[in-house]
Amino acid sequence: MKLMKKFGALLLALTMVSALAACSNQGAKASAEPSPGSEPSAASEPSAEPSAEATQPAQGGAISVYTNAYFAPFEYYDGADITGVDVDIMNKVGEKLGREVTYTNVEFTTIIDTVSSGKLADVGAAGITITSSRQERVDFSDPYFTSVQYVIYPTGEMAPDGTDGDVDYILWDSLAGKKIGVQTDTTGDIYVNGEITGEDFDGLLKDTGASETRYDNAQLAVDAMGAGQVDVVVVDYLPASYIVEKNSGYECAALYYPGGEGEQPSPTEEQYAICVTKGQDELLSAINEVLAELGEDGINALVMEHMGLE
Repeated sequence: MKLMKKFGALLLALTMVSALAACSNQGAKASAEPSPGSEPSAASEPSAEPSAEATQPAQGGAISVYTNAYFAPFEYYDGADITGVDVDIMNKVGEKLGREVTYTNVEFTTIIDTVSSGKLADVGAAGITITSSRQERVDFSDPYFTSVQYVIYPTGEMAPDGTDGDVDYILWDSLAGKKIGVQTDTTGDIYVNGEITGEDFDGLLKDTGASETRYDNAQLAVDAMGAGQVDVVVVDYLPASYIVEKNSGYECAALYYPGGEGEQPSPTEEQYAICVTKGQDELLSAINEVLAELGEDGINALVMEHMGLE
């Protein structure tokens, strides 16, 4: 399995920026303001809990989008406002349909079930990976971004196992015996849990002493690593890059599977899509139209913009 063109093209663009090329940061300081990948203060953070009075809007009314605003550059806080790649996409959908779009920050774990119920939200937009179990509950748009899993670790405490072009990678075997932090219910959680338990996965970490700890978001997992509670954090590539850029003393590298006989090591790949309540065909069609209009170049341009590289 090779890196898909979309990821490769974006990675090539990002490697032109030295701070992100090595996915490392020796001296950047976390902003005192709410920033992508980090939580705002309690005083400035909008409530993560939806209103008990909220109901799914009638056809033609506002489009209710549930997201988790700690997954930069796809969604993050800019002051008290939620912004990001997914927000830009959904705003274009609202324009196309002539409907207002509202955003509610919730725990990632609630998004699929809430959208599936069709009562509080029409749409889930949070860098959501397509999986077969999720497809049983919601309808997904066409995929719009291909990502890979990355490992964040304290500077100097791990060394990459190899390089794939410009990408440094760490093999799953190198996580044996480590305490691994993840964001609950994300693909990183699915992968790590699967490799530790061996359920539906290769079980590369089974019986190695590796353990998993779940956190509400990746920044909290990194904070726990700084406190010595976990050794590494596994999260998607762009959020990993953002966190390393905003927090000094950390590096990151791609997480690869070892190659079989005659095969090269390969990354953990996944595809992001936007989900809607089943039966919302007009809304789903509009989302797919916007994604097609943006195309790969347009999506990559939004990513670059929200990574602060334009």
